[in-house]
Amino acid sequence: MKIVKLCLVSLSVLGLLIPTFSSAYAKASPDSIQIKGSDTMVNLGQAWAEEFMMKNPDANIAITGGGSGTGIAALINGTCDIAEASRAMKPQELEQAKKNGRDVKEFEVAIDALAVVVHPSNPIKELTIEQLSGIFTGKIENWKELGGKDEKILALSRERNSGTHVYFLEHVVRKGNEKGPEQFAPRVLMLSSSQAIIEEVAQSSGAIGYVGHGYISNRVKAIGVAKTAEGPFVMPTTENALNKTYPLARPLFFYTGSKPQGTVKTFIDFVLSDEGQKIVESMDFVPLRKN
Repeated sequence: MKIVKLCLVSLSVLGLLIPTFSSAYAKASPDSIQIKGSDTMVNLGQAWAEEFMMKNPDANIAITGGGSGTGIAALINGTCDIAEASRAMKPQELEQAKKNGRDVKEFEVAIDALAVVVHPSNPIKELTIEQLSGIFTGKIENWKELGGKDEKILALSRERNSGTHVYFLEHVVRKGNEKGPEQFAPRVLMLSSSQAIIEEVAQSSGAIGYVGHGYISNRVKAIGVAKTAEGPFVMPTTENALNKTYPLARPLFFYTGSKPQGTVKTFIDFVLSDEGQKIVESMDFVPLRKN
């Protein structure tokens, strides 16, 4: 069945979260599933849920975003069945979950190539991790320092409760040393969603931001990224994520508070199946394997 991509209204504009099916958590039925978490994954989660519910009419799946941290907190507190996360749970989160009686299970469900995007008019086509770190820590403030136009850089980031923010902090800002001292510069504009970053980059010629692969559009320009100045500079494509040549490819996760049973297990099995992984590809993410 053809999967139609869903578009989210900019959360930064509305200032609220938009659930697709239901916003209240109530395990009124064994066939109901509450999923919370990653904004990167919310469109993908909705696509999975829509197809699953067509095949299982008794199932009722509710999806909300808010960031990986929000979903993980809900899982720890027992207010969702599945947390969607674009980063792995931290040791302290796993410990808190254990204290709350959760026996957390992790499922890698897809791969994302985190794309660095600029305005289409920007002549810059590639940057190193070192250069990106310089931009987001505030050491590099003008595009001319990188061979571009004489224009001030507007750096955009996801907010701190976002798993994408944490990933970018550890792998780009801190250049792979997750305990490094580097931090986002105070002038970096924190936005509430990937869609908000796309909107800002599309209208600001000096902007640069980062989004999940599924958010790339012709309104912005994705650039090549290299670990070092010697290269190679690699584009955030499905193929490059699968062959692990793109340096900012990352796994996407489901977390449950116990061993999945009933409809939750059936849904996760569907997500991991060939059919579920075809939906991953149709939504411009990277499947776990080639179908």
